[in-house]
Amino acid sequence: MKILISADMEGATGVTWPADVLPGTPQWERCRPLFTSDVNAAALGFYDGGADQVLVNEAHWTMRNLLLEQLDERVEMLTGRHKSLSMVEGVQHGDVDGVAFVGYHTGAGAEGVLAHTYLANSITGVWLNGVRAGEGLLNAHVVAEFGVPVILVTGDDLTCADAAGYAPGAVTVAVKDHVSRYAAVCRTPARTAADIRAAAKEAAALAVRREPVRGGPFTVELEFDAEHLAMAATVVPGVERSGERRAAYSSGTMYEGIRTFKAVTTVVSAAVEEQYG
Repeated sequence: MKILISADMEGATGVTWPADVLPGTPQWERCRPLFTSDVNAAALGFYDGGADQVLVNEAHWTMRNLLLEQLDERVEMLTGRHKSLSMVEGVQHGDVDGVAFVGYHTGAGAEGVLAHTYLANSITGVWLNGVRAGEGLLNAHVVAEFGVPVILVTGDDLTCADAAGYAPGAVTVAVKDHVSRYAAVCRTPARTAADIRAAAKEAAALAVRREPVRGGPFTVELEFDAEHLAMAATVVPGVERSGERRAAYSSGTMYEGIRTFKAVTTVVSAAVEEQYG
């Protein structure tokens, strides 16, 4: 049994505001062990449940945040940027039985601690075939195309509720309760590590490859906080304006769809000016 952990940081234990997840800040340094603790607890739980391999794919910002030296010696970690499938890189090789979304969060425009979709700001909403989508929903469709179920989701309480929509069979763990975008009632790392480990052990029983789901075609629409960003997005082939601050594109598969999404966010982030956005 091989498990892929897609590890994001905004939904980690104790994380509540931008400096907690911004590489290079003192708060980020303080939160890295908390993030690593969540991921390691998930890995230990999967081993408890019978997993033979656990691959952790770093999915936050620079994708160089976890402390490798604090992970169980059996774990392997894929770290660094520029990966074909970004947050779920590794699922495409046909040897993964289940995916865990650890440290996830709600999407842009929704309630939730540090809610966003790919870009911290600039994007105010994303819709997949008319349904508001966060990173969890987008990535769940990608892994489904490879026949791999989402079996565990951790984050704040609203992230767990959101997961019921895209991974209804997954085990969930709330490590904190949403108060506002930058505030939460947090559990201690000792408590969340125990909760995540127990949940991952339970979730291991769900790690069974399935028939690939071909759910396309997919239409992705993005809303931005400024008109010029919608215009900038159209530099990407196939992306067209769909409103004053909106752009959209269609794809036959989510493999194609997530790669286009990454291209759009890269172009848009380069079009943001420091003061005016």
